[in-house]
Amino acid sequence: MKRLEANGKTAMLVALGSEILGLVAVADTLRESSKKAVKTLENMGIEPVMLTGDNALTAKAIAAEVGISRVFSEVLPEAKAGMIKKLQEEGKLVGMVGDGINDAPALIQSDVGIAMGAGTDIAMESANIVLIKNNPTDVVAALRLSRLTLRKIKQNLLWAFGYNSLGIPIAAGLLYPVFEKVLISPELAAAFMALSSVSVTGNSLLLKRSKIK
Repeated sequence: MKRLEANGKTAMLVALGSEILGLVAVADTLRESSKKAVKTLENMGIEPVMLTGDNALTAKAIAAEVGISRVFSEVLPEAKAGMIKKLQEEGKLVGMVGDGINDAPALIQSDVGIAMGAGTDIAMESANIVLIKNNPTDVVAALRLSRLTLRKIKQNLLWAFGYNSLGIPIAAGLLYPVFEKVLISPELAAAFMALSSVSVTGNSLLLKRSKIK
């Protein structure tokens, strides 16, 4: 039984009355992309953590296979949200990825809940993000897209602030005493504001050229 669990399988005893007849071992098929997803998250500065109800031997075997060093095993369904809260108390921002009914409280407790599209309805209702495909690498894609979006928002705010900080004083006639011909008419001001909106929109559309996978 220990040998099977050490190989990442969940072993169950088969008995008749008080007599043990044998063992049945089951195991989930590990996706080939799981190891790649974990490695990519680490390269992005994110610490992957496994939170599972499986026994310690099975959990450690699977974690070792995909490259996860921090494992919480034998966690009861009602205790998963508590484990998320414990990580948050360490000062961490926690993103929870789950697909089952038992994951719903933890998805709600986490800072960002991510549900797999093939999961249960309650898990998807509890999450902030739902991945259409049941692929671990889509978690990486979602995080990259969110970072790129936030970066674009900051760029647009900086551009709009700088543009208006320069344009408003000129429109108010700041340069008129020095350069008598420098005076922005209402029509020209409206054109400049339209140009500002176009530039911000164009910068946002550059997201389509970004590679998130």
